[in-house]
Amino acid sequence: MTGRRTLPGFAARPADPERWVRTPKNPATTNRFTARLTIDVTPTLRARLKVAAFQRGITVADMLRALLAREFPDTSGDAP
Repeated sequence: MTGRRTLPGFAARPADPERWVRTPKNPATTNRFTARLTIDVTPTLRARLKVAAFQRGITVADMLRALLAREFPDTSGDAP
């Protein structure tokens, strides 16, 4: 019988959490001056968001960005 062999872990996590996030396929369409926003949602709401985004053919992030832009338009150019 041979000795016990050590198998590598299922997935090695990078030391830098920013590397976990996939980069956009078309970086020219994204603003390089962005900030990450993290919110807690229920697993049920997360599932509904994922299904809705899939049905629309977009990512959840893109869908939520559009939603936030609609709800909170840029008013910096508006008169006081």
